Amino acid sequence: MMESIITKLTRQEAWEEFLAYRLQKGRFTWREFEDADRFVEQEKYLPLARKVAQGGGLGIPEMKIVNKMGTGKKRVVYSFSSDEMMLLKFIAFQLYDYDEHFTPNCYAFRRGVKAHDAIYDIRRAIEGREMWAYKLDIHDYFNSISIEILLPLLATMTADDPLLYRFFERMLTDDRVVYKGETIFSNHGVMAGTPTAPFLADVYLKEVDSYFSEAGVVYARYSDDIIMFAPDRETLMEYKDRMAAFLTQYRLEVNPDKERIYTPDEAFDFLGFRCHAHEIDIAESTRKKMKGKIKRAAKALSRWSRKNHLPPEKAMRGLISQFNRKFFESGDAESLSWSRWFFPVINKTDGLREIDHYLQQHIRFLSTGRHCKSNCQTDYASLKRLGYRSLVNEYYKFRCYGR
Repeated sequence: MMESIITKLTRQEAWEEFLAYRLQKGRFTWREFEDADRFVEQEKYLPLARKVAQGGGLGIPEMKIVNKMGTGKKRVVYSFSSDEMMLLKFIAFQLYDYDEHFTPNCYAFRRGVKAHDAIYDIRRAIEGREMWAYKLDIHDYFNSISIEILLPLLATMTADDPLLYRFFERMLTDDRVVYKGETIFSNHGVMAGTPTAPFLADVYLKEVDSYFSEAGVVYARYSDDIIMFAPDRETLMEYKDRMAAFLTQYRLEVNPDKERIYTPDEAFDFLGFRCHAHEIDIAESTRKKMKGKIKRAAKALSRWSRKNHLPPEKAMRGLISQFNRKFFESGDAESLSWSRWFFPVINKTDGLREIDHYLQQHIRFLSTGRHCKSNCQTDYASLKRLGYRSLVNEYYKFRCYGR
């Protein structure tokens, strides 16, 4: 009988394996690794691990409402204490042992599987074929998952580890959350923002993925983003109706703003990419989001500069520095940087050029406080001296040197 993931929580060698994997995969900054290494070396995980192994649960998670990346919209995320989040990261690492239960058309939370693989697999599957496409996004997916429906599915998945199932059952059925310092009751689903949420989300739609896989449909799902293809509109509508029935069954809703049907001669968007024949570029919606970020940041820096009577160059450097980090550095050790997400896949630079031009415009705007012809006095060489890095130039460096 296999050892429970819950009892592994108390073994230092299992924690050391977890740390080594995360370090190798770049999931830690060095500072985070040093903190985590001390956490393991000094066995700070043991009190909580023993509590959980003996049937205890975690504390009450905190609920936060944060800005949704690239939009003015809000999203709800959850977090536990730092020690509890580290414990959940350890459990999430061990949950890769269940990877074989998922079908190949599921691309989220899979060991050795990247989101980019979905783009490559789709292109291979539809190459030389005239295919219709239906793309959808599930509204507030993680937080909308019905725990009542999920638990029997999870019990089947983790039948070989009843301790693990009971841990999840305790965590998911406790509907208390802390919001703005007050304990309230909330239907929180699998709690977006917690390390185990992606695995639980894959379990929830496993039947859907399996159905389309067994039917031989060209289909890909990455978390709440789904796309499927058919040789004609009539067949595609059948797939669309079947998907709608599944979503009703699982008490989920489509985000109508992100639902789209593509004809065979149209480029389709998926995971931030725009694909057409052999060409892959950055999707228009992704460009729009990034331009919105640039515009808002430039306005904020302009106000800050005027209020504090600072020279324009300081605000210009600030905007350049902010987007250098956004493009070329990960915002956290859990995710890829913007460029590392797009550079390995795209083979067109139209989107990069558009964003480059837009950012340059707004850096120059900060030199005068308005958009006007005199901004051109700040030439490209001046931008480079302030630290500006062109996305197009960095893309070609990446393609040549792989970095």
